[in-house]
Amino acid sequence: MKCLELFSGAGGLAKGLEKSGFQPVQFIEFNKHACNSLRKNFDPKLVFEGDIRDFSFPQFKDLDLIAGGPPCQPFSLAGKHKAHEDDRDMFPYATLAVTKYQPKAFLFENVKGLLRKTFSEYFDYIILTLTFPSVNRNTDESWQKHNDRLKNINFANFDDVKYHVSHQLINAADYGVPQKRERVFIIGTRADLKLDWTFPPKTHSKKTLDEDKSTGEYWKRHGLRTPTKIITPPTCTQGNLFYINRLKPWVTVRDTLCLVPDPRTKNKLEGHDFREGARQYPGHTGSYIDEPAKTLKAGDHGVPGGENMIRYEDGSVRYFTTYEAKLIQTFDRDYIITGSWGEALRQLGNAVPTKLSETIGMRLFDLLIGQTMHKVNHPITINT
Repeated sequence: MKCLELFSGAGGLAKGLEKSGFQPVQFIEFNKHACNSLRKNFDPKLVFEGDIRDFSFPQFKDLDLIAGGPPCQPFSLAGKHKAHEDDRDMFPYATLAVTKYQPKAFLFENVKGLLRKTFSEYFDYIILTLTFPSVNRNTDESWQKHNDRLKNINFANFDDVKYHVSHQLINAADYGVPQKRERVFIIGTRADLKLDWTFPPKTHSKKTLDEDKSTGEYWKRHGLRTPTKIITPPTCTQGNLFYINRLKPWVTVRDTLCLVPDPRTKNKLEGHDFREGARQYPGHTGSYIDEPAKTLKAGDHGVPGGENMIRYEDGSVRYFTTYEAKLIQTFDRDYIITGSWGEALRQLGNAVPTKLSETIGMRLFDLLIGQTMHKVNHPITINT
């Protein structure tokens, strides 16, 4: 199945979709460092380096999926919150691609801030433009007027191309990613295909991690003594039935990096170099080693102070290396992220975790192909 990638970044979404069965036909990306990363990991001839507004939208035969992460800064809680007034709002071009190619499905990812109450009217407008992509906005028409026209369309009676569109706020930790990363996923399937899309069920939970810590199972896995403050086991009135059909525990930073050497020691891992200067700020205390990491960040001016750090049991902190951040985002250990530490962390902070992309991609692939070819649930794997 063929997939066009918009706003590809370093390729986290693309790699997960490739693993789930989708074949990329083109990557569109503006950032030169991200383009270099894409060329290192995919066919370089497929990378279009430039503004999507300069993309000619060539003909692709039988395009099955359009996917991408439109720039999140217009909607980010850490950004300027300008939404449609921000020149970086690329959702209209995502809709344009859907209009042009009319794929069987589309998948777009963005920040949690997109669901903020102050953006609700514009978010509803985004959903409507994707529902009826052939109803173009006129040159002299405001988005509000266009929105009014779209709201008056009867879906059942509309006889041009249309999509069933759904969205969900997903925490990547609930799918085995060692990171508490909440993102909005928007999925659309072409109405004439009569597909019944549902988001994949959660596979991991904080509750199970807490239970494993309480019983000592988590600490035993890592050869550690159970902390004295954790002494109460979970309530269990039905014996072993307590453990039947449990979700897997959230994956922690320690789970993910337990086999990775300390960067302060000599090692031969690419991008695993110790970086000085990590320190805590109020509200920015790093990612505790025995929990999933906090969301990896990528600000306008590089890595924000006090972020992207690992915090140990004794309260000391240090920055994640590029190699470690790559594993936190569930890229394969041999995936290449180019650029300096700051540039690499920017790319990683903007990426979709590969494992999450693969999980959603497999469910979508199975739906589109019309038969079950993959299993959504996977055992925990530790990348080293």
